[in-house]
Amino acid sequence: RLAEIDGLQRLRYTTSHPRDMDDDLIAAHHDLPQLMPFLHLPVQSGSDAILEAMNRKHTADDYRRIVDKLRAARPNLALSSDFIVGFPGETDKDFEASLQLIRDVGFAQAYSFKYSRRPGTPAAAMTNQIAEAVKDERLQALQQLLRDQQDAFNRSMIGQTLPVLFDGPSRREGHMYGRTAFMQAVYVEGPARMQGHELPVTITAAGTNSLTGHIAV
Repeated sequence: RLAEIDGLQRLRYTTSHPRDMDDDLIAAHHDLPQLMPFLHLPVQSGSDAILEAMNRKHTADDYRRIVDKLRAARPNLALSSDFIVGFPGETDKDFEASLQLIRDVGFAQAYSFKYSRRPGTPAAAMTNQIAEAVKDERLQALQQLLRDQQDAFNRSMIGQTLPVLFDGPSRREGHMYGRTAFMQAVYVEGPARMQGHELPVTITAAGTNSLTGHIAV
């Protein structure tokens, strides 16, 4: 197994589908310290009607149950996800269900898009398309909620000392760039020799998309 490789400190997998989250994989988040406490788990919508129209094989409550199991296995697990607004037939009630799912779960970050018609797809042939102005309004509201959650998650790191794996120099002269276990970008003043090393960093400031800190002494 990958976790048995000598010297391996960080193990991630890029994404997972809710239907792939079986008990063995969930248990791995508890049993393997090398498996980072961050998971991208796409959901797309919080509305069962829209999920069915998308031909997804899970419901919103299926997703909630998976998240509950994951957090029972790894209490500090942070989540990312994907959301689509304005899918054909999406009502105000459907959209509110997506907002409620976001409130219920809480995400460290997420990717969100408005539905766009693609020729040849079943959804493109649906007659109940959503007006662009409505899609824009819904996307703005959903992204604001996600941004607020991401801001709060990042701010919760201020004052903490976190292990950061440094990827290389940042665009700012004399600074290095790395990632926390939760995939947050961190910028620190320091030399190029930090690249490839995991070092303790005390977080002093947080923005929506990154953290700033200094090497702990």
